[in-house]
Amino acid sequence: MKRIIITLCICTAWAASAYAQYPYTLKKCLEEGLANNYSIRITRNEEQISHNNATLANAGYLPTVDLSAGYTGTLDNTDTKTRSTGATASERSIYDQTLKAGLDVNWTLFDGFNISTTYKKLQELERQGETNTRITLEDFIAGLTAEYYNYVQQEIRLKNFLYAVSLSKERLRIVEERYHIGNFSRLDYQQAKVDFNADSAQYMKQQELVVTSRITLNELMAVQEVNRPLRVNDSIITVNDDLHYDELWESTLKTNANLLKAGQNTTLAQLDYRQVLSRNYPYVKLNAGYGYTFNKYETNATRQRSNWGLNGGITVGINLWDGNRRREKRNASLQIRNSQLEKEQLELGLKADLSNLWQAYRNNLRLLNLERQNLVAARENHEIAKERYLLGDLSGIEMREAQKSLLDAEERILSAEYNTKVCEISLLQLSGRITKYLE
Repeated sequence: MKRIIITLCICTAWAASAYAQYPYTLKKCLEEGLANNYSIRITRNEEQISHNNATLANAGYLPTVDLSAGYTGTLDNTDTKTRSTGATASERSIYDQTLKAGLDVNWTLFDGFNISTTYKKLQELERQGETNTRITLEDFIAGLTAEYYNYVQQEIRLKNFLYAVSLSKERLRIVEERYHIGNFSRLDYQQAKVDFNADSAQYMKQQELVVTSRITLNELMAVQEVNRPLRVNDSIITVNDDLHYDELWESTLKTNANLLKAGQNTTLAQLDYRQVLSRNYPYVKLNAGYGYTFNKYETNATRQRSNWGLNGGITVGINLWDGNRRREKRNASLQIRNSQLEKEQLELGLKADLSNLWQAYRNNLRLLNLERQNLVAARENHEIAKERYLLGDLSGIEMREAQKSLLDAEERILSAEYNTKVCEISLLQLSGRITKYLE
C-alpha cells in the first residue's frame, strides 16, 4: 500500500511540474495550430494555386509568341539523262543546306465568348479555393476547440479521481487504526484496502487518458514533440447558454461555408454550359511573324540565297458540326440542375443538423442545471455520512456508497458540461460563427 501511495505522489508531482511549464489559452492553441497545422498549410497552398491560375493569359486573352530556328541538310546522288543526246550526267554527294529562324505571334481575337467565360470560371475557382480554405479552417477550429475542452475535462476528472483516492486513503487510515484497537473487524479493513486500490487504479488509468488527449492536442498544433507537457489556463468548462435558434439558422443561410461552396458549384456548372454554347459562334484568329531563311546550294546555278521579312494573316471560321455538341449541352444543363438539387439537399441537411444539435444543446443545458443541484445534495450527503462514519454510526459499505454517489454526481456534471460545450461548438460551426473562439 505504501508503494502505491509513493507512486501516486511521484506521478502527481511530475505532472504538476510538467504542466506548469506551458500555460496555454484556447486562443493561443488556435493561433499556433492555424500557423503550423499541415492540413491548413496544404489547403492554403491549393488556394494559392487557384489564385495563380486566375489570369488573363490562362484564360486565353493574350497572344502567344514563339521563337523558332532550324537547320536542314540534304546529301543527294543524282543521275541525269539528256533526251536529245542520250548522255547521262552523274553527280555524287551533293550537299544542300537550309537555315530558318522566325518570330511568330498567334492571337485568338474572338472565340464565341469562350475566352471570357473561361476567365470567369477561373475567377470562380479562385473564390472556391478561398471557400475551401475557410472550410478547412473552420473544421480545424471546431476540432481543436473540442479537443481543448476534452483535455480540460480529462484533467478535471483526474483531480476528481485524486480526491477519491484521498478519501479512500483517509478511510483506510481510520479503519486501520480502529482495527488495531479492536473496534473494526478484519473484513472492514480488507474492504477499505480493496476500495483504496480500486480508486488508485482508476486514477492511474485516468492519467493515461490525460496524456492521450495532450498528445492529440499537440498533434493538432503540429508540435514536433507531441508528448510535450502542456498546461491550459482553463480549469472549468464554461458553456454559452445564450444562443438563439432563429439567429443561428439565419446566420447559417448567410455564412455557412459548405452552403456557399454549393452555390459556387452551381455558378461553375452554368459557366460550363456557356462554354458549350460558345461553340455556336464563329472564331477569329490573327497570326503574324518575322522570318529569315538562308539556303546554300552545291550544284545549283544560284550558290546561296537569303530571304527575310514580315508575314501576317487573319482566319475566320465556325465549327458547323462535331457530333458532340448536343450531348454536351444536355449534360451541362443536367449538371446545373444537379448542382441546384445538391444545394437544396445540403440546406435541408443543415436544417436537420441544426435542429438536432439545438435539441441536444437545450436538453444538456437543462440536464446541467439539474446535475448542479444533485451535486450540492451529494456533497451534503457525503459530509453527513462522513460524520456518522467517524462516530461509528455508519458501516464502511454505506460510507463507500455515499462516496460513490458524490463521485458519480461530479462525473455526470462534468459530462453534461462537456456535451453542452460540444453542441455549442457544432452550432457555431454550422452557423459560420466558429471564429468567435479566436476573439
